[in-house]
Amino acid sequence: MVSVAIIGTGNISRQHVDGFLAFPGRCRITHLVDIAPEKAAAVNESRGLNARVAASHKEILDDPGIDLVSICTPPFCHAEIAIDFLRAGKNVIVEKPMAVSLQECDAMIAAQRESGKLLSVIAQNRFRDPVNGLKKILESGLIGKVVHAQVESLWWRGHCYYDLWWRGTWEKEGGGCTLNHAVHHIDMLCWMLGLPGSVGAMLSNAAHDNAEVEDVSVAVLRYDGGMCAKGALAQITSSVIHHGEEQQIVFQGEKARVSAPWKVAANVSQPNGFPAPDQDETLIKQLNDLRDGLPGLPHELHAGQIDDVLRALETGGEPAIGGKDGRATIELITSIYKAGTEGRTIDLPIKNDDPFYTAQGFMERVPRFYEKTSSVRELGGDNITLGNM
Repeated sequence: MVSVAIIGTGNISRQHVDGFLAFPGRCRITHLVDIAPEKAAAVNESRGLNARVAASHKEILDDPGIDLVSICTPPFCHAEIAIDFLRAGKNVIVEKPMAVSLQECDAMIAAQRESGKLLSVIAQNRFRDPVNGLKKILESGLIGKVVHAQVESLWWRGHCYYDLWWRGTWEKEGGGCTLNHAVHHIDMLCWMLGLPGSVGAMLSNAAHDNAEVEDVSVAVLRYDGGMCAKGALAQITSSVIHHGEEQQIVFQGEKARVSAPWKVAANVSQPNGFPAPDQDETLIKQLNDLRDGLPGLPHELHAGQIDDVLRALETGGEPAIGGKDGRATIELITSIYKAGTEGRTIDLPIKNDDPFYTAQGFMERVPRFYEKTSSVRELGGDNITLGNM
């Protein structure tokens, strides 16, 4: 039986609580920590957890009754808390984003390696049937090399969203929609295609004048190998200004187009080079049959990733999503911020002597679109959106 401590009991922690409670024979929540301990106490009572409540993670670092820690705090303290627990001999799950800088990611990975414990970074969309299926379809090679990818990470958040005390500043939130919303889709792109060779981007804040950070960004990526044809491009739109939150990830292959949500199309060339539908439709049938024949995941979203982490602990294996995966996503996000800030195309990888490698260097350079004007401890309303793919 794995004993679990949850650090931070805000909105996203509900997904962790529900995820762990889905496996009552394998784990139990024994500790809840929040800087507002009354929030942790309320979760404790409402869910009947009978857990120990604390106001700081440092109070429970040396508790021998903890096997696994789930970090659900604001991004700026992910690295500190994760490293503290890894050094204390605990296994760690950390919510997205892994950290706010590549230097912090590397420090977390080093602490994991030195401790020999498990480190997993939340990327729950990998545990969605449509996304998992799309990955397998790309790997089948049926659509040929990818020539273009389109990522639309479109969310909508009201003006008051950035009134919460830690949101809307580079120091506490670490970034805007590119880091804290598009991270889901950027992780999917990294998982499926790997990192690009170069990135160009623009950043803006079009609707939230109470936040320093961007509320929309557009990036263009260039790939030169692997799953992609030489010179393939990808575009990423990251936003919290899009009504309807219509999200998708589309891959145009040499032979066909596939996407999540699922859609497939294939064209053939007329003698004049203009497109005509593939009348034979053999490839379309192959792709639909492959998709329809894929087994469903036993658990989806956070429960799916928690199931995977528990299995790794039970078998002594590795989690499906580890520190290197989380770092790759942060490297691509950092490259978007660097390209958008400097107004030029930049090459990857980002080296450790680059100013954008460290949180300090990053914070000194990124644009402050507006001054944060409000800071409230809590926002009303319990409903949150986790994507609609």
